[in-house]
Amino acid sequence: MTENGSKLETPTNISLVTSTDLVMRSIEYKTVSVFLVLVICGIGIIGNIMVVLVVLTTRHMRTPTNCYLVSLAVADLMVLVAAGLPNVSDSLSGTWIYGHAGCLGITYFQYLGINVSSCSITAFTVERYIAICHPMRAQTVCTVSRAKRIIAGVWVVTSVYCMLWFFLVDIQVNKDQNVECGYKVSRDLYLPIYLIDFAIFYVTPLLVAIVLYGLISRILFLNPIPNRADTSTTLHKADKSCKDKSCSDPDSAKTVTRSRSKGAPSSRKQVTKMLAVVVILFALLWMPYRTLVLVNSFVKKPYLNAWFLLFCRMCIYANSAINPVVYNLMSQKFRSAFRKLCKCQEEDTQRRAMYMTPTNYSMVRDTTAGSPESNGKKDEKKQEKPGKGVTFQKEQAAAKKDEDELYFSVV
Repeated sequence: MTENGSKLETPTNISLVTSTDLVMRSIEYKTVSVFLVLVICGIGIIGNIMVVLVVLTTRHMRTPTNCYLVSLAVADLMVLVAAGLPNVSDSLSGTWIYGHAGCLGITYFQYLGINVSSCSITAFTVERYIAICHPMRAQTVCTVSRAKRIIAGVWVVTSVYCMLWFFLVDIQVNKDQNVECGYKVSRDLYLPIYLIDFAIFYVTPLLVAIVLYGLISRILFLNPIPNRADTSTTLHKADKSCKDKSCSDPDSAKTVTRSRSKGAPSSRKQVTKMLAVVVILFALLWMPYRTLVLVNSFVKKPYLNAWFLLFCRMCIYANSAINPVVYNLMSQKFRSAFRKLCKCQEEDTQRRAMYMTPTNYSMVRDTTAGSPESNGKKDEKKQEKPGKGVTFQKEQAAAKKDEDELYFSVV
């Protein structure tokens, strides 16, 4: 039993407590731990599900960048469910309740979500660099179909890589006769694995992001001339929306002209800032855990303070939960899509009532028909109050749809 304890002296599993420290078994620690995990994971699970639904159900949101954000959201969901929720049961019961298969599966999905999230961040960073710094090449490279193939490749390769954890973990019985999900290999064997993980899934994405966002900033924020490819696309959409509305109003024409000059560059800057914030949060929130693992891999007596370990885990959970909040705060498209997703049922009810009202009105008027004179009076009323007819209602709905298309094409 002493040998097993020495094997588990460096906690590297982000969801499981592998130390028998009295602090971790105290009521205060368990209360704080369970409360923070439930709040953070609850917010993160709801937010990431909304990201996936918004992109999958909204046509104008299906862009290459948003495809990578969906991959990131699914990976974050996997981390929150596989790492956060087992932490709650482990804190409350004080023992591992999921058995041998649960130990293998939960650990596998933890690291699969962690590694896919870092790969997704690297993927959308490269996509943004190509789209902004090489706009002509982006027309053929940065497509939704190519993004889907890249995402599928990332998940397949990472899934195969993470199968290594099936041979590294197992359930153990500690000195207090409690079952734990821990590591069954010696410290010398898992040291190279964590160093490789640290280099591939933390250091490399950050180095790539620093270099590419530096190049993007030079083009996007220092060069006042917008890229032709993005500008021509925005102009084409604005012209199409203007043509559908006939642009008879001078104010509407000015609005379209203004959107031509400012729409594309402001939209690109907005998206780039949002993605840069996601990368910065990834670097900051993962730094405590990565640093702890790196330091404990080389020192003889690992640092195992219970409250600091809790802080490291909360930072990881917060990183997986905070991205939808960033999208809502920094992206007008995501904010509008989130609102529409929350109000979809209410809008359906209102739309149903709108189309039912004119129909009932016409039926009441038809019952009064009986003579040519009454028909003539009805025609005069229709000409005097066109707002009561079905045609006018349809024109209003079509005008609103055109305004929405123009808004989403330039914002």
